[in-house]
Amino acid sequence: MRRRLLAAAVIVSTAVACAHPAAADLAHPTVVSTNPVDFTPHVLDGTVWTMAVVGDTVVVGGAFTKVTDSSRRNTYARRNIFAFGLRDGAIRAFAPALDGAVYALAAGPDSTVYAGGGFKTVNGTVQRGLARFTMGGQRVSGFNAKINWGDVRALTARGSHLYAGGTFSAVNGVNRTALARMSATTGAVDTGFDARLTAPGLSRTRVEHFDISPDGRKLVAVGALLRSGGYDRTQIAMFDVAGPSATLTGWYTDAYKPMCMKGFDTYLRQVKFAPDSSYFVVVATGRASAPDKLCDSAARFEATGTGRHNPTWVQRTGGDSLYAVAVTGTAVYLGGHQRYFDNPYGSDAKGPGPGAVSRPGIGAVSPRTGRALPWNPTRARGVGVRVFVAVPNGLLVGSDTDQLGREYHGRVGMFPL
Repeated sequence: MRRRLLAAAVIVSTAVACAHPAAADLAHPTVVSTNPVDFTPHVLDGTVWTMAVVGDTVVVGGAFTKVTDSSRRNTYARRNIFAFGLRDGAIRAFAPALDGAVYALAAGPDSTVYAGGGFKTVNGTVQRGLARFTMGGQRVSGFNAKINWGDVRALTARGSHLYAGGTFSAVNGVNRTALARMSATTGAVDTGFDARLTAPGLSRTRVEHFDISPDGRKLVAVGALLRSGGYDRTQIAMFDVAGPSATLTGWYTDAYKPMCMKGFDTYLRQVKFAPDSSYFVVVATGRASAPDKLCDSAARFEATGTGRHNPTWVQRTGGDSLYAVAVTGTAVYLGGHQRYFDNPYGSDAKGPGPGAVSRPGIGAVSPRTGRALPWNPTRARGVGVRVFVAVPNGLLVGSDTDQLGREYHGRVGMFPL
């Protein structure tokens, strides 16, 4: 209740800072509050998978059908995508018609937003998996990218390029397995970037997520991948994207070669760079937590140098999945359906191990050590947090449950600085 006017006042002064596309999380001077703002709207069903900030508007994507304003007095039909005001939570008229889930969003130039997912039609036009919209909800007809099948799970717009990752094997009829770079204007495939990802022995090559370093030089992709070109890259690969062409770097790790529970073609779920581009953090599922494996963990890796890299630190939950991460310099925020942090010796069967601390569904760890920070707002665990977005004065959260910071927040919330 006390947050509505305060958050509106502090955000309005910096909303312009979100007007340009951003690839990674913003730096924060402190850890965010444990008390969410009161003005965010509520999603009443399904799951929020993704968010992007365009000017003073937050665009939300997922698999849902209804939303309400913060008061819960007014209900709106919104299928798979909607938007609200970053300053006041007011639900926008923005309501494109998509016939499938939206898994990825990215802010574009000229007050537009890119959407990726499992949809096949956009505002009545056949355009599979990719689209671009104005803030009025109109499809940008000049952007004609489409995938051949599968879905798009990650998007980032950077300069004149749009990057997409997912389960597809071609874009606009051009062979590009699971990762592609396109013209941000037309959607034409960029011939300067072919990651040549393969996963011999697995059912399908898939990029679950990727991030581009804030300095624009590196892209790290994670997912069901085993090789890039002729080189081994188990579940994670780094590319140099600084120039007109893009190439695989010599950076690699063998840390994700050990198997977790049988049946996981990949257990990596998300990756985010630090604001200074020097390191990134990967979060994982796996259902087989152990002190000598990276299943159900978050791990920091240094982004510099070539050759084999080992984690700088590992945060283990003791058998519960992590799905989302944000790195703000002062904290690494982690979300999933975890019960504990600092729990390398815990398990579902035995309970928490020595030193474990309760962090249900959401928590934060030190960027330097990986150990749990005191920040513990709690959330209803459900399946898990699916997206964090750091904005100038807070941290947006999207998930599949309606309790956040010990308050009702239907699948969307924001913790202010």
